[in-house]
Amino acid sequence: MGQLSLLFLVLLASVVTVPVGRRTGIPQPVLMTLIGLVFAVVPQIPNIGLEPALILPLVLPPLVFGVARRASLVYFRANLRSVLLLAVALVVITTTAVAGAFHALMPAAPVAAAVAMGALVSPPDPVAAVAVAGSVGLPRRLVAVLESEGLFNDVTAIVIYSLAVEAVVAGDFSVPHALLRFAESAVLAVVIGVALGWLTTKVATLLDDPTLQVALNLLVPFAAYVLAEEAEGSGVLAVVVLGLYLAERAIHADDVSYRLVGTAFWDIVETLITGVAFGLIGLELATVLKDVGAGWHSMLGDAAVVIAVVVGVRLVWLLPAAWLSDRLSHGTEDTPLSWRESVVLWWSGMRGVATVALALAVPLTVHGGAPFPGRSRIVFVAFCVVLFTLVVQGMTLPWLVWRLGIDPHLDRREQEQRELWWRASKAALERLHELADQDKLPGEIVEKLRERQHDRMARLCPEQYEQEEAEEAHERAGVLRKFRALEQDLLAASRREIVQARSEPGADPELVDEVLRGLDLRSERN
Repeated sequence: MGQLSLLFLVLLASVVTVPVGRRTGIPQPVLMTLIGLVFAVVPQIPNIGLEPALILPLVLPPLVFGVARRASLVYFRANLRSVLLLAVALVVITTTAVAGAFHALMPAAPVAAAVAMGALVSPPDPVAAVAVAGSVGLPRRLVAVLESEGLFNDVTAIVIYSLAVEAVVAGDFSVPHALLRFAESAVLAVVIGVALGWLTTKVATLLDDPTLQVALNLLVPFAAYVLAEEAEGSGVLAVVVLGLYLAERAIHADDVSYRLVGTAFWDIVETLITGVAFGLIGLELATVLKDVGAGWHSMLGDAAVVIAVVVGVRLVWLLPAAWLSDRLSHGTEDTPLSWRESVVLWWSGMRGVATVALALAVPLTVHGGAPFPGRSRIVFVAFCVVLFTLVVQGMTLPWLVWRLGIDPHLDRREQEQRELWWRASKAALERLHELADQDKLPGEIVEKLRERQHDRMARLCPEQYEQEEAEEAHERAGVLRKFRALEQDLLAASRREIVQARSEPGADPELVDEVLRGLDLRSERN
């Protein structure tokens, strides 16, 4: 089997594991990691040929951008304290604790090598955490905390890792220089992310085709990452800033076609890249064992110590940090308030793609040609941390959520959704009154549209209606449902006719597809 066949096999598994995960309750990242492990031990399947330096620029930009585009800048402003406690402070604390433990295990290695070890295992993976959390039905606010943490913790960890590796290779380390590089990296990333976001919005206005707009959005995360890295800034932070900027400013309320195309496209991209990324974790195990050789048994004890530190520090930090954040915010932030929710956040701290990429990217030698101290041990321990947190924590998280009795708050979520629909219908009703006064619309049209909006509002929030109006609206709702069903039936007949026209001699398939797309959009709007 060749490398290309292996790639297609992993892509196929990425698609198949989605429904399998839904039926079994095992998240897709965990399934893909297990599949990668199976592939790694099959002799007929070759070792992956991807350069370690290419893993981060190829995999992280679309994954991080996909999470960022679903986020909100308002949320980060309102919950900045929580993000800093998890994404910055916890990463630094974990790095320090792991570095201390690893240096105690390998006292001959430089302190900077131990810091690199701590930095590369410190950031939880946002994609794995959100995928696992979503599959077990966690409350939305806990998922939002995991997303926020995952977007920014890679930034802190990668900068610390880069400085530590640079210190080992060059044999020199300066704390003031490290702090200055950290600040420069962050500033450059923010500037590049904002500038590229602004430029993207300007270019998007020149592209009338939603397909081209979505294609542009696929390219700019890679551009942001590469430009920031070339300028010695943080590529991950640049992608995060870009994603947040575009999420807030790039989409117009009337860009229906763009949202339909973009949502479907990014769902596909995230599914495939997530599968490939976590399949890669399992596949790389064969390479790691080959590099380590027969001495991997002697490293299991070191791996167990580092895993205990990584998992333990997160729990010890989360419980008081959640309490402190709640006390300082006076209830204004949407932080985990109970110890049960903090425990779930603790066990959701799974490591993933960034840890694997950083471990494999550790240089083979330092200046002068000497081997990088402890490289084999660093890589092996990092893989053990990833496999434990992904497989063990990922597969037991549903049981833990059930055991703690965490309520997903589906009722409250549905109520909030109904209230948003209420606001949308009310805005439409107010606009109808404005148009009726301005344009002197025929009374029968105004009345029909007004009844539609009232019917929707009565169905969404009947408690906000008086009893008489609610009963009247309920009767009209039945008529409206029949009207909608008939309208959808008519649209279905139109679509069948157009699909049939596509197979007729002389039919222009591109023109037929454009008409069919228009009918699809009309069906979605109705």
